[in-house]
Amino acid sequence: MRLSNVKLLVTCLFAIGLGAYAQTFGVPRIGAIEYYGVHKLSTQRISKPLGLQPGDALPPSKADLEDRLEKIPGVVQARVEAVCCETDGNAILFVGIEEKGAPHFAFRSPPTGAATLSQDIIDTYTKLMAAIDAAGRRGSTAEDLTQGHPLMADPDARELQLSLTPWAGAHLDLLRSVLRDSAQDDQRAMAATIIGYAPDKSKVLPDLEFAMQDPDESVRANAMRAVGAIAVLATREPERHIHVSSTWFVEMLNSIVLSDRLKAAAALVNLTEKDGQSTLDQIRDRAAGSVVEMAQWRNLRYALPSFILVGRMAGLSEEVIQANWTKGTRSDVVMRFASKR
Repeated sequence: MRLSNVKLLVTCLFAIGLGAYAQTFGVPRIGAIEYYGVHKLSTQRISKPLGLQPGDALPPSKADLEDRLEKIPGVVQARVEAVCCETDGNAILFVGIEEKGAPHFAFRSPPTGAATLSQDIIDTYTKLMAAIDAAGRRGSTAEDLTQGHPLMADPDARELQLSLTPWAGAHLDLLRSVLRDSAQDDQRAMAATIIGYAPDKSKVLPDLEFAMQDPDESVRANAMRAVGAIAVLATREPERHIHVSSTWFVEMLNSIVLSDRLKAAAALVNLTEKDGQSTLDQIRDRAAGSVVEMAQWRNLRYALPSFILVGRMAGLSEEVIQANWTKGTRSDVVMRFASKR
C-alpha cells in the first residue's frame, strides 16, 4: 500500500450503530484508549477521572464521561467517541480534550433559513446512499476520484453519482442557498455532497470551504470529502489551475471532533504529496503538536496519515518514511522532526 493512498472509515458507536451492534454481539469492550489534545496536561491526569481501561465494557453514556473530563482544571471541553470494531471485536475509545489556551477550531453559528432541496434530488440522494450502503455490504467499496468527485466502481451507485453532475450544474444557486442558509442539518449535508459534483470545481470550492466550518459534523465531513476529491483532480491535471487551499484542513487538525481530525489529516496527505512545502509549513506553525500526537497513536490505522505528515515535515523521503513505518520505528521519525523545529 502506498503511504499516500490513505482511506479511513470511522464509525462512532456513541453516535450510530452501538445499539444494533450490542443487540447482535453484546456491548463491545475497550481494546485501546487513544488521547488527543493533551499537551499541557498528562494522560494520567485525564485517565483517572475517565475511570476506564482496556478490557472494560463501553459505558452507556458518553455525556457522563465528557462531564467528568470537563471538571478537570485546565480542560475547556471534552469529546469521547468509540470506533468499532477491530479484528478482535474490541472498540477503540478516543478521548479528546481542548485545553485552556490551546488552538481552537470554531464552527459557524447554525443558519436559520428555510431553503430546501427539491424532492427529486432528495430522492436521488437517498437512493445513492442506499446503493453505497449495499455496495459496502458486498465489499464493493472501490472508487475513482480522478474526475474531481467520487465515482464508485459499483454500477448502481456510479450511475446515480453520474446523474449529479448535470443536476448540480443546473441548480448551483439552490445548492448554495441550502448550504449557507438552511436550518436543517440533513439538507446542508446533502448539498455539501451534491455541489461537489458541479462541473466547474473552481466555482464551488469557496462554497465547500464555507461548509467546512459548518456547526454540523456530517456537513463538514461531506464538504471535506468533496474538497479532497477536487484536490486529486487538481494534482492530476495542474493545467486546470484549480487551487485547493489547505488552510481549513490545517485548522481542523486542532478540532475537538475526531472525524474532523481524521479526515483533515487524510486530505493533507494528498495535498502535500507534491509541492506541498507551504502546507507543511502551515501544519508546523499551527498544528504540529496535534499531528505528532496522532502519529504516535497505538492503532496504526488511525496513526498513519499523521505519521506521513510528520515524516514530510522532518524532510524525509517517502522511501524513508515507508521504511520507518514498516520497521515500527515511528519514534525515530518523531525525534527527527523535533530536532528540526
